Amino acid sequence: MALRSYVSYASSLFTKDISANVFQNQCCRRCLTIGLPLYKDKSASKLLPEGPSLEDFVTGEVSGETSWSEYSGKLRREPGDRARLRLPPWLKREIPVGKSYHKLKDDLRGLKLSTVCEEARCPNIGECWGDNKHGVATATIMLMGSQCTRGCRFCSVKTSSAPPPLDPLEPCNTAAAITKWGLSYVVLTSVDRDDLEDGGAAHIAATVVELKKSKPEILVECLVPDFSGRQDCVHRIVDSGLDVFAHNIECVEDLTWLVRDPRARYRQSLAVLEEAKKHKPELVTKTSIMLGFGERDDEVLQTMKDLRSVGVDCLTLGQYMQPTKMHLKVKEYVTPDKFLHWKEVGDDLGFAYTASGPLVRSSYRAGEFFIENLLRKRNQK
Repeated sequence: MALRSYVSYASSLFTKDISANVFQNQCCRRCLTIGLPLYKDKSASKLLPEGPSLEDFVTGEVSGETSWSEYSGKLRREPGDRARLRLPPWLKREIPVGKSYHKLKDDLRGLKLSTVCEEARCPNIGECWGDNKHGVATATIMLMGSQCTRGCRFCSVKTSSAPPPLDPLEPCNTAAAITKWGLSYVVLTSVDRDDLEDGGAAHIAATVVELKKSKPEILVECLVPDFSGRQDCVHRIVDSGLDVFAHNIECVEDLTWLVRDPRARYRQSLAVLEEAKKHKPELVTKTSIMLGFGERDDEVLQTMKDLRSVGVDCLTLGQYMQPTKMHLKVKEYVTPDKFLHWKEVGDDLGFAYTASGPLVRSSYRAGEFFIENLLRKRNQK
């Protein structure tokens, strides 16, 4: 654990035998804030601040001789293991909330809007919604309600075979909320609605139209379902005026049957991404892969090659994290070094943008800033 590593480092600076209990008793279990006891040994107190902090161990910004290879915890479940893996230090982070967080939440509730940030229990919600160094709050609006007709084993969004009817005011309410926030880039996603004839394509397209009408300069990314592979639904979304067409492949081909709903097929997702690019070649396309289901390196590489072969521009890779005990268990926690490797592979394969890291998610704000610049440069040509 990061705390133990930090305690071990700190203890080595003191001549006295400092037990881990002194530190653990002052560390809140729900956050990453640690308090250090006061000692009269001034030489040690001078050395400690110069060494790595607990935050360094957690975020991955570890200098000196400390590296992820020193983490002794178990990272992979073996056949027959029933217990869940313990969370490694690089996946632990505090959830900061500020004025922007509360304002976003109040606005969303007032307009009866849902976000994938909340429904999917995203670990980055505090950064995206809260006050941050960019000074901008970002939320990914989830259209068509909070109940999905599919039951993927990785997803915590509620499942229903008969969700409530669509809210006809949702496109206008969404445009009103986003205009009020003053965002320059917004991500729209949705649940799957196999109960609807067009899978909700017209509803999503109408939301994009309302957004562009309210604020023509806004950049809109849509993370959409596969619409059961229907090309006319894909065309409806592409023709709506959006700037980024996103659809997640989720995992490698051989694990699709285990991870995703049976109606969500690997080749079908590839075909959706390919059709979007064919219909409008200048449109930026984007997808995401989760790691940690037990995939092999050669399978990840093949998936990345498959995505480039259908013209995908932007790729994100992140760690799968089990949302509840009812969902698929994590098979492996992938190290930050390995994620860095996949970023380099993505760059070599020719993706315009590859975001790869343990806490990277398909709608993570870091990607939005880069893609926003990419889009504006393309629009200027």
